[in-house]
Amino acid sequence: MSEAPEALVLDELSAGNSGSGGGWKDFVAGSLAGAAQVRMQVEKTGMFKGPVDCLLKTVKNEGILGLYKGMASPLVGIAAVNSLLFWAYSYGKTLQTGSPNITPTMGQIALAGAGAGVVNSVLASPVELLKVRLQVQYNAAARGAEVFRGPIPLARHLVQQFGARGIAWGFWATVAREIPAYAAFYSGFEFAKRRFADLLTDGDASKLSPLPLMLSGSLGGVSYWVACYPLDVIKSRVQNSSAPPRRMGYIAETAKNIMAEQGVKGFFRGFSPSVIRSIPAAGVTFATYELVMRALNSNLM
Repeated sequence: MSEAPEALVLDELSAGNSGSGGGWKDFVAGSLAGAAQVRMQVEKTGMFKGPVDCLLKTVKNEGILGLYKGMASPLVGIAAVNSLLFWAYSYGKTLQTGSPNITPTMGQIALAGAGAGVVNSVLASPVELLKVRLQVQYNAAARGAEVFRGPIPLARHLVQQFGARGIAWGFWATVAREIPAYAAFYSGFEFAKRRFADLLTDGDASKLSPLPLMLSGSLGGVSYWVACYPLDVIKSRVQNSSAPPRRMGYIAETAKNIMAEQGVKGFFRGFSPSVIRSIPAAGVTFATYELVMRALNSNLM
């Protein structure tokens, strides 16, 4: 028997609220190496020898706050982005199973995650565009380039200069990244959570304590980057280019340029800080999501 429409709506709203709470914890736990990751992805001149060198030079030249450059954009948008993401994921599962009380298969988990990634791109693309362009402003003043102090002046400038394309810059590159990324993100988490449940709670995942939930979330975070990192490098390059792309082949063109300039390793620059920061960030996000969902669902019963 299918669930009543009111129950389904409440379940999706709970998922959105839970994702919002988890997103703030993700931001706090995982934002430290954000600037280093993006700078490693887009620089072409050999400025940085590696992630540690990038971090040290950033702190030396810009102070500790340089590590958080560009984070005002995700700070403002993180609640909306994660609410939309977790809502779309929960809704995608329910569409396939017909009820939030039916356990989806791993294939259904992956499909729901991929669909959530597509939906999430609507908000994630402009948020990340502003973040990327703010994070690579090192030495901008010395080069005579305009320096933007935050996401709002930058967004205004992009719209004035390029129109709607200025804020939709790299949207399809974001979609291409989000599909495999979130299919792996949720699949990695769900796989680990179910294994922990089999080992610790006789298969009842609702009884898992925060620690195995955090460990499961960490696997989801690592899975995210393993599945999409070359596409993330392409997205960062596109969003840091001199002008928005005008034709659809720009993803393949950017990939060819990276290959010609740096070879295969160019697709993995900044990979290690991304994976390392995803372990606490995704662990906290998923644990918060699961625990808040439990609390909300128990109050609705």
